[in-house]
Parts: sequence; C-alpha cells; structure tokens
Amino acid sequence: MQTDIKSFPIFLSLWNQRQGMRTPDVHFRIAHWLETLWRRGERRLLLMAFRSCGKSTLTGLFCAWLLFRQPELRILVLAADFALAKKMVRNVKRIIERHPLTAHLKPAAADQWGSDRFTVNRPLELRDPSMLARGISSNITGSRADVIICDDVEVPNTCDSAEKRRDLRERLAETAYVLVPGGLQIYVGTPHTFETIYDPQGFLEGYAALKVPVLDEAGASAWPERFSAADIERIRRTTGPNKFTSQMMLVPVNIAEGRLNPDLLRRYEGEPDYAKEMRALYVNGERAVSASAWWDPAFGGASGDASVLAVVFADEGGRYYLHRAAYLSTSSSDEDEATSQCVQVARIAKDLLLPSVALEINGLGRFLPGLLRQELGKARVPCSVREISSRRPKDLRILEAFDAVLAARVLYAHESVYATPFLTEMREWRPGASRGRDDGLDAVAGALSLEPVRLRAQGPASLPEWRAGDKQRQAKTQLEV
Repeated sequence: MQTDIKSFPIFLSLWNQRQGMRTPDVHFRIAHWLETLWRRGERRLLLMAFRSCGKSTLTGLFCAWLLFRQPELRILVLAADFALAKKMVRNVKRIIERHPLTAHLKPAAADQWGSDRFTVNRPLELRDPSMLARGISSNITGSRADVIICDDVEVPNTCDSAEKRRDLRERLAETAYVLVPGGLQIYVGTPHTFETIYDPQGFLEGYAALKVPVLDEAGASAWPERFSAADIERIRRTTGPNKFTSQMMLVPVNIAEGRLNPDLLRRYEGEPDYAKEMRALYVNGERAVSASAWWDPAFGGASGDASVLAVVFADEGGRYYLHRAAYLSTSSSDEDEATSQCVQVARIAKDLLLPSVALEINGLGRFLPGLLRQELGKARVPCSVREISSRRPKDLRILEAFDAVLAARVLYAHESVYATPFLTEMREWRPGASRGRDDGLDAVAGALSLEPVRLRAQGPASLPEWRAGDKQRQAKTQLEV
C-alpha cells in the first residue's frame, strides 16, 4: 500500500521530526480522524481531548495542512479571548515558515504576514486573509470564512453563569453568517460546565465527535509516555474529583450535585508553637511554611449574613490547617460595629502571627481596608491588608476550593472550628439553593484559594519570623495608620 506523502499524519510527522520530537499514538489518532472526516465531506466536527493533550497545537497544524492543500482557503479562529486566538494564528504562521512542505506559501510582502492575521501566496485575490484571529466577544460581522475554528471558546469566564452561557451561544450562532456554504467548522475544547456547548446531542447536534479522555474504558493512559498512572493520579489528587472528571475525562459535572462532607476533615488540637531559636512556627506538630487569612465582612443582623474570618496554615507536606473560622461578634457597646470587628481581626492577626489578611471589598466591605489598617497600626501588628473583589459565582468558588483538599484528606480543622456553625454549613450546603448559610464556607474557600503568603519582618514592631529557610535581616518600614 502506497503512503500518501500529502496526508495530514505525514505532514504532522514531518513537522515533529523537524522539531526533534516523536509523534505519540494519540496525536496520530486525532490526525487520522481529522483527515478522514475532511476527505469524507464531514463539515461539522467536535474534538474533545483531555487537558495538555495538544489538541490546539494539532488543530493549528491541521490548518497549516489545509492551506498547503488549498492555499485559497480563509480560516477564522475564534477563542474565549483574542490573545488565545492570536496564539494559534501565530503558531500556524511559524509552521508555514518552517515546515519543509509549506515554505513556498510565505508571501514576500511583510504587511501580509502579521501576528493576528496573515495571507499566504494564493491564486485568488480575496478580501479576507488566509487566517484571522478573533475573540468570541469581538465583532465578526462582514467577515467570510471557508473554515472556522472554535478553540476553547468555553472557559470559566464565558460559562460560569446562566447569562454568560446564553451570551456564548448567541455569539457562536453568528458564525452561521460568516461560514460560506459547505464550509468547515471545528469545535475544540473540554467541558467547563454541566450545560456545556460540547454536546453532539445538544448545542452541537449533528456534529461528528471524537472524544479522547486521559484514561480509556480499560483504565489505560491515552498518552503513557507523558501521562503515566502516577502522573494521572497526581493530577486527580491535586485538582480534585470534579475538575479531573470534566477536564481530563471530559464528563460534564453538575455543580448542583456538589456536597461537602465534614467527615473528611481531620481534627487537631493545640495552638501554633513558635520556636524562637529555630525561627519556625509549628502547627499540629508540623512546620508551617505559609498562612492565609480571608475576611468576608457583614454588618447588621437583619441581613442574616455572618461576618467570618478564616485562617489557614500550610505545612511542608502539603497539608492545610483550618485553624480559625471566627464568626465575629457585633455586640460591643463601646465601639461601632465596623470598628469592633476590625479590632477582633487585629487581635487574631496578632495572636496567630498572620502576615496578611485578605478583605473581600464587595458591597459593604469597601470602606473597611483603611479602618482595619488603622486598628492593626494601633495594636502594632505588622500585618498587611489585601483588598480583593470576588467576581466568580460563590457556589463555584466554594466547590473548587474544597474539592481537591477534601478528596485527598489533607484538610485539617482545629477543635475550635467544631464549636462554630461551620460544620453545619458543610452538611447543609447545596449549590444553587436559595436558602442556607454559607458565610463560613465562603471565607474558608477564600483562604484556601489564596497564594501562600510568607511572613516578612517589618521593622521594630514586627512579629516573630517563622518562614522556612528565612535569614535574619533588618528593614526600615512604616506601618500604615
């Protein structure tokens, strides 16, 4: 049987050889599928492959191959944002420049060879370029394309609410006016919501689909050279069951089925122990390497919301210690409510040697940062205040923060946490429920989501330094008061 030197798998293999790389079987599988369906006349394709599989790179190579076969084609790349779409166009441009079969396509005129659009040497004079990058929110009215690539148009920023999902579908429907009759449209991505667009029985009804999860039905890796069983288990453990299921196994996850099981917490006792001689802080007998604190404020009991400060330590072994879920009191008669809560936060920050407190400034929290800094200054606590505005839906923030640490059994809770409403909130929490308390959950989710903050010495009033491996130093700084 004679090998077609113009086939896409051969085109792919030549490119990888030029880059000094081998072509894995999973890439040959995708390449054969793309070419076979294209030759068969299928013009609506859906490619779903696990994260880091290289599906966007393969699609870019497929675009270069299509231009090699038909230089007159016009290809439009749509992505969740312009930068992502531009990345694919730039990659295809480099392929055309360097691939042994496509160097003749590069035009002589520099103005035809841009980073977000380019036009190859072609027999026809056409208004639209050979390849064009656009974000999904941009205006594509007036454009015409023979091929439309929808590359990762569904991401958290475009689908984490019903309104965004509706808007995404409406914008994608506009491609029907851009694609010429008989044109090719390819969707490439992974599901980020239960109501995903990547559904051949739903939004993409009638599309021919290829689904490549990281594990097949027998539990074997789709790319064993790069994703061993140990690698896959590590990904499952660090990302959590929900994200692994959607992003690696390509099964849409229904957030409404989310549950938080308090039985997966590990209880511990005792307060942090600062070893002055070693300049180290120990929590539950383990050396702490970071601390994060998140304050979700609320005022006035009439609203029913609680004001909660959550404090989480992390040790060298990747374990997390929920040391405080402080439901702040508002009963002080000597101070106004806001000042009273800031005083309580400052006291906890001092007792637990916190390097910073993240303050959620949505709504009523906007005027609090200055007041909190003032109280920290009065108490001579060298703790910084980080102002954070939360934009993602609360249910998603909570589920994503708890999913991995609970599944891996690496979230510990101090005995004081068991005396708060926090565990009740865990048991009763249901995503999307209009009723139910989740103030403690929201604060702890915020603390878990923060990047580890290392404690820094801050002048003569500084708290003991306990960061692992830190060296003694002096610094002239001033507290904000």
